Amino acid sequence: MIYTCTMNTAIDLYVQLEKLMPDKVNRTIDEDYQPNGKGVNVSIMLKRYGIESVATGFIAGFTGEFIQDSLQKLNIKTDFVHVDGITRINVFMNADKEYKVVNQGPSISKEKQRLLIEKIGQMEAGSTLIVSGSLPVGVSEAVLAEIGAMCKMNGVHYVLDTSISSLDGVLASQPYLLKPNEEELAGFFQVKHRLSEKELVYYGYELIKRGAKQVLISRGKDGSIYLNKDTCLFATSPKGKVLNTACAGDALLATFIGHIQQGTPVEDALAKATATGASTAFSKGLSDLKDVPMLLDQVQITRRGFTWQK
Repeated sequence: MIYTCTMNTAIDLYVQLEKLMPDKVNRTIDEDYQPNGKGVNVSIMLKRYGIESVATGFIAGFTGEFIQDSLQKLNIKTDFVHVDGITRINVFMNADKEYKVVNQGPSISKEKQRLLIEKIGQMEAGSTLIVSGSLPVGVSEAVLAEIGAMCKMNGVHYVLDTSISSLDGVLASQPYLLKPNEEELAGFFQVKHRLSEKELVYYGYELIKRGAKQVLISRGKDGSIYLNKDTCLFATSPKGKVLNTACAGDALLATFIGHIQQGTPVEDALAKATATGASTAFSKGLSDLKDVPMLLDQVQITRRGFTWQK
């Protein structure tokens, strides 16, 4: 079974306007409300590919109930920890440019954190846990290392997609896969400039040297890179009109993990994942998969040699 864990769930409100003007009433021409949070997105995308998962994490208040109800209507199993407060609502506006307003969400008590850890400790050996998204108020980065150690002890594949200051504790648990974007990868190594392709490969392999079994780097319009100890694959991204980039990385990760676990060769899984991520970027929310076959024809996979030198 695949489990997804979203500690900072959200409702995402997508709105489209002709222009966004200061000091005026800005009326939308389109809007959409979606249950969100990176792990929630992964569960939804897995379901669209016919792959079952259980969504867990924290939810709060009437907005949290909306998320749980929405997932259950999609026949996605849920096992959330209910906390005090209100699950956040994020706003993504597409006007002359793309604007993103992301709220912080409720604070999570130590007691509630322990309840989530206990749920994770009960996951069966051989299952996969995908922990995605930002950490909520009150939760320290140390919890990710604790989860990793528990997964390693219990034989659970640990997949992590989040922005944190240090991966040292996480890498000690030899995670099954890490999925940073370009900025996150640079941040792990305190690099301030935009990484070149050569540096992306170098730092990706540094994560593998330090314990990660696989690394999947999302690159937006530039595609993606997959690395393991003896493989380096580059995938180009299809071209299209970008409407919303917020969920593209989640679609990439869900598609890749879901297809790999179904036995799809890594090149094919990466190509389909990259096409699905692009399809999501060209949509208001997560891809409905209708244009994925067409976009897949535009994805090129290149197997490259690699070096440990920058």
